[in-house]
Amino acid sequence: MKLRTEIELTKQESVLNYDSQIVLFGSCFAENIGDKLDFYKFPHLVNPFGILFHPIAIENALDDICQKKIYTENDLYFHNDLWQSFKHHSKFSSESKSEILSNINTSIENANQFLKNTSHIIITLGTAWVYEFTEQQQLVANCHKISQKKFQKRLLFLDEIEQSLKNTLQIIHSFNPTAQVIFTVSPVRHLSNGIAENSQSKALLLTAIHQAINQKNTHYFPSFEIMMDDLRDYRFYKSDLIHPNDLAVAYIWEQFKKSWIDEKSYPLMDEISDIQKALQHRPFNENSPKHQVFLKDLQLKIDELAKKRQIHF
Repeated sequence: MKLRTEIELTKQESVLNYDSQIVLFGSCFAENIGDKLDFYKFPHLVNPFGILFHPIAIENALDDICQKKIYTENDLYFHNDLWQSFKHHSKFSSESKSEILSNINTSIENANQFLKNTSHIIITLGTAWVYEFTEQQQLVANCHKISQKKFQKRLLFLDEIEQSLKNTLQIIHSFNPTAQVIFTVSPVRHLSNGIAENSQSKALLLTAIHQAINQKNTHYFPSFEIMMDDLRDYRFYKSDLIHPNDLAVAYIWEQFKKSWIDEKSYPLMDEISDIQKALQHRPFNENSPKHQVFLKDLQLKIDELAKKRQIHF
């Protein structure tokens, strides 16, 4: 008797390993996967523009990075005593104009250098709903808590999404022709738009992605389907009933690992996991001889990984 709709995933050809460089763009689910890559010490970069939800925001970010755009005061907006960029997440916002410009331009420079040697780019699309700042007739990545009266909310058309994804792939493959692009749709439900509206949004994203993955070096990972069809129970959500909880994220990560991570990397992942858990260990007596031996052995393992694999904790 089967009690779940398990999604069978096959091992991909262009798998990730510890020689890979991985960049992630997109919604907060991209941050969840980035946390897993960080835990296992894969070379990676997560959201150099901060969390981005819709495809045009991601396209704009990649274009700025590949063009190595230099931001100036003209690219900023001052509101509530903060300088802000409509292309960036609010984590970049600052009371200091020089600070926000320095942080943005440094992030672009670092991402540009990282992307040159990137092997895999994971793009997580969250929504097809967008906000246009009417004063500048500009689609924004983040409203920064500015009055909603200053924005026009609308749903992207399917052809707009398809064109944006084509533009994104063109930008990537012109800059780094060998990069593998993995699209996924965030399992986080945007219920603030309405239940039916969220379903419509996700359907548009899925349809557009499946048009885009016909291109070379372009793939799809079904994180949305795993959450909606395999993990079909509210026990896999946080208390807000919107975001996947830690158990759900861990399960989706395991599915990603099975299909996208080289099995030869598994022993090293296990070794790193053991060290990470040991680092989180809290002893009853930090000064005991037994704990000092434990710390010494742990440091030897860390030093050995740093020497052999350039992996640092």
